[in-house]
Amino acid sequence: MSDDGGSTPSLESPAFPALLRTLAVVLVVDLFAFAIWSLPSLRSTAWSTSALVVFGIAALCVVWVGYWIVYSRTRLEGDVLIQTWLWNKRVSAQEVAQLKLVHIRMLERVIAPRLLVRRRYGGMTWFHSADASVLVAFGEQVAKRSIPPKPDTPEPETGSTK
Repeated sequence: MSDDGGSTPSLESPAFPALLRTLAVVLVVDLFAFAIWSLPSLRSTAWSTSALVVFGIAALCVVWVGYWIVYSRTRLEGDVLIQTWLWNKRVSAQEVAQLKLVHIRMLERVIAPRLLVRRRYGGMTWFHSADASVLVAFGEQVAKRSIPPKPDTPEPETGSTK
């Protein structure tokens, strides 16, 4: 959570833009419609057990990734950025060594803004968010921790000694 007592509201958005989520649904449905349409040809083919297993696993992967494209969310809670995905991604602002925001405004309806996060002790993770302000707000949290606070301005000396 945040260091300011939790007063920072959490920001949240879908991980991918609406057009991309719609395209994912259309592609999954079209692939299964094509499979049903091809069923007579598929039945006449001699299938081995391993071929059926691979075919089944491929179908599960298509559905699984399609599901996560549609339902994945990116959330900023205080100074922690979280994205639900095939596996949940999570990073705290204090773990960050470097950030890179990739955002092409003209293509944001199809390509989600993304943030490359390099961690202090190795490893890097991509976070996607349909709303770039979630990623920018996380960048601001990282900046707060990496910029030292300004010291209080000392009172001017009066020339008297105590």
